[in-house]
Amino acid sequence: MFWQKRLDEFVARMGRRGLPLRLRLWNGQEATLGPSPRVTFEIKSPAALRRLLRPSLDSLGRAYVESLIDIEGSIVDVVAIAADLSAHSGHRLRRAARSIRHTRRIDAEAIAYHYDVSNDFYRLWLDERMVYSCAYFRSPEDSLEQAQLAKIDHILAKLQLRPGQRLLDIGCGWGALVMRAAERHGVHAVGITLSRNQHDLARERVAAAGLSDQAEIRLQDYRDVKETFDRIVSVGMLEHVGLKNLRGYFAKIRELLADGGICMNHGITSTDPESAESPFGGGDFIERYVFPHGELPHIGFLLKEMSAAGLEAIDVENLRRHYALTTRHWSRRFEEHGGQLRELAGEKRFRIWRAYLAGCAHGFQQGWIALHQVLAVKASDARVDSLALTRDYMYLD
Repeated sequence: MFWQKRLDEFVARMGRRGLPLRLRLWNGQEATLGPSPRVTFEIKSPAALRRLLRPSLDSLGRAYVESLIDIEGSIVDVVAIAADLSAHSGHRLRRAARSIRHTRRIDAEAIAYHYDVSNDFYRLWLDERMVYSCAYFRSPEDSLEQAQLAKIDHILAKLQLRPGQRLLDIGCGWGALVMRAAERHGVHAVGITLSRNQHDLARERVAAAGLSDQAEIRLQDYRDVKETFDRIVSVGMLEHVGLKNLRGYFAKIRELLADGGICMNHGITSTDPESAESPFGGGDFIERYVFPHGELPHIGFLLKEMSAAGLEAIDVENLRRHYALTTRHWSRRFEEHGGQLRELAGEKRFRIWRAYLAGCAHGFQQGWIALHQVLAVKASDARVDSLALTRDYMYLD
């Protein structure tokens, strides 16, 4: 059979790498690519085998999500082996940045697809505050709860908040940063989101904490905000803006920022200078199943568009290693609650998020993607000369 010859060639070629992988075919046949296999791919049909014979993170991920392939073994080992197969397949996939159209309707639909699975789904594997963005680890031994609170406080310290100031949080999630800013710093905070589930729960949490006079949660697009604010922050929303929209996005932030104000953008970035997708087809998988219409800018492109929009970057920090730690925590918690998550989301969506979280942990660890916090002010704004000259203030309790 033709597929048998192709399989034998694949096993011979990949077997030289000694991967701890066993292949189990639909007819009971097995092949081992290395000693002491820790992972098994159960190939359910010749069609599934074709995905394996030309492996990429996208093709293997699609086969798993569509239940053409089942896996046995640690998800960490599975992703590492899938990445190794993809890297040495001879079919490296790395496309230039795509042209993606972003409108209010398209962006709202994409946000709803990703975030409105259910609040209970996210509650099972996020920290107790339900913070769905890169944490900040003062030590690798920190718990996820400690690191997420440290991240919020790190951001708020950088913003140099003062009581009575107005703060806008673009993409506020379930409200953790807005609540912390209002409670600890005495600001009047407005959080906006396009997710109905996030909006409703965040409002409930604000009310339960007795912060309704200081914190407001809106179901609103950032392009529709009209007021001015002393401080503006956006955490984990950049990925949804679109490369062609970055200049307009930063121009809108500048428009909303009061004179003497400070803004921060915290978002995932590409490590490719051309803002290309992550290697080996990982970006294709994420676009198809996880973040429709998502795009990642390189930090150089981000700073260029920020500058063109009239904002001056005054501090840039790369938290790539912190996101590797964060996604490891998420992936481990996801595995621990696998049974409940399957019931809540269904088999297909369970497989999507399982592959996605473990894949992100691997991608951040390998340096395929990064996370940058960029602190900025209005360009040529003389009033910001009164701000601290050193970074020391960021680390004061």
